[in-house]
Amino acid sequence: MKHDSTQGYPVTGPTTTLTSAGRRRRRTVTFSVAGLVLLLVLALVGFGVFQYFSLTLGIKRSDVLGAGSASGDTNILIMGLDSRLDENGNPLPKQIYDALHAGDQSNGGLNANVLMLLHVPADGSKSTEISIPRDDYVHLAGCPDGECMGKIKQAYGLAYDQASRLLAGRTGLDPTARQQQERDAGRKAQITTVSQFLGGVPIDHFVEVTLVAFYQIAQVVQPITVCVNANTQDSYSGANFHQGLQQINAAQALAFVRQRRDDTHPALNFTDLDRERRQQAFIASLAYQLKQADTFTNPIKLTQILDVAKQNTAIDSGLDLLSFAGQASSLTGGNLTYYTLPIDHFGKDPLGEDVNFVNLPLIQATVSHLLAPPTSASAKPAPVTPHPGPSLLPSHVVVDAVNDSGRSGLAGRLEQALAARGYRPGTASTGAAHRMDSVVEYGAGADTSAAALAGALGGLSSQQGAGLAPGSVRVLIGTGFQIPAGFATAQPSPTQTPPATGTPVQAGGAGVAGPPPTALSSLAGGGIRCVK
Repeated sequence: MKHDSTQGYPVTGPTTTLTSAGRRRRRTVTFSVAGLVLLLVLALVGFGVFQYFSLTLGIKRSDVLGAGSASGDTNILIMGLDSRLDENGNPLPKQIYDALHAGDQSNGGLNANVLMLLHVPADGSKSTEISIPRDDYVHLAGCPDGECMGKIKQAYGLAYDQASRLLAGRTGLDPTARQQQERDAGRKAQITTVSQFLGGVPIDHFVEVTLVAFYQIAQVVQPITVCVNANTQDSYSGANFHQGLQQINAAQALAFVRQRRDDTHPALNFTDLDRERRQQAFIASLAYQLKQADTFTNPIKLTQILDVAKQNTAIDSGLDLLSFAGQASSLTGGNLTYYTLPIDHFGKDPLGEDVNFVNLPLIQATVSHLLAPPTSASAKPAPVTPHPGPSLLPSHVVVDAVNDSGRSGLAGRLEQALAARGYRPGTASTGAAHRMDSVVEYGAGADTSAAALAGALGGLSSQQGAGLAPGSVRVLIGTGFQIPAGFATAQPSPTQTPPATGTPVQAGGAGVAGPPPTALSSLAGGGIRCVK
């Protein structure tokens, strides 16, 4: 069984500075199924001008993404925070903490414990939801708090903490405005990190929810029907479910989407990926039930759900809810397929924390394939080009490697891997001092090659290096750097076939074992799905 270690971040002030040595393991919670539930609820064609303007005036907006896209396909990032506070950073009532079975305001933090990309095609064809395992070990955009490599969920909390310390000395900033600036820093870092990890996928909009939002929405729509393949129990999350279909209340719903272990039936061997499939099955069940019960035409329940959205949800300022409602109206009818991205293997990072190591070229090629326009049954699928493509890796580029990580031999191993990728061998050397972040530097005319290499190495930063000769590239290796899985064995050339995409396997069905973590799993919407 895989256990998670996670850290908490301050959510009300700058009093805590994160260091590698000072990280504390904290319990985490999965709850932001409410993010997608919100989108499903908002998928109403003409739900009333009064309700629309009431929601528009009440819900929190963020300018972190600018105006957003005006037309075309829409990509929305759902971010669920493991905070036990509301959207303004205030504690919740005690009765809610008691019902949540997840600690109080001292628990949790601002990790994005749930990350889902919702892709809605402009032509009305089948939509796609991609769940990203929260512990995937990736490059964190901008190296927040000096951390350049970490679990993908940590980008938000680290950037929030960094902004909190930077704003500590600013006077004349009221607590609410400061809280939103700190959160905007977290949102930007998380969105950029996810976009880079998926191969440069544009993020048009975001929906952010807190723990209490899920519980409050579940209260409005309970009872909810779910299905599990075997009896299961977990004292950590409060889960206690019997095999088959069953109706659950709001508190049980929270336990259903949080469960990632079984302390009574350890042979079930839960992982975080099983929990993500639980989230997807819950969304599919709830969407089906809302449609069957004509909830979208019930003004009382709609008002209650919209009131929850206004209290504990934030969206970007460019998301026009009324126009998006028409585009997304088919989501409740089952025109949505859910995928969970695979991992390569479980392991530990340099700090000893449990992480998921991934095959980055496989992830990016798979996402590109999943988001590609559909082809006719008779047409042969076009080859998928991962990010970056082979054409961006010219064989004439010489790359030097400078080891500033403190781990011997890393520059030499990177040079070998670069040679296998088609680059000309450069010089491997050891730097004079340790550095936290890893950076790809370039001389004049080598910016495109450097950007491609930075992406292939896990989404590193690239910048022009002082004193570098024209056309040259240099990798400065930081303490958290890891050569991506599969990087050394891939040998791209202009004629090489890109890596094959992941083959989806069913996440539901009668079995109790569930798909392995290394499999790209798939779950169809439009009904109540039985899962592990």
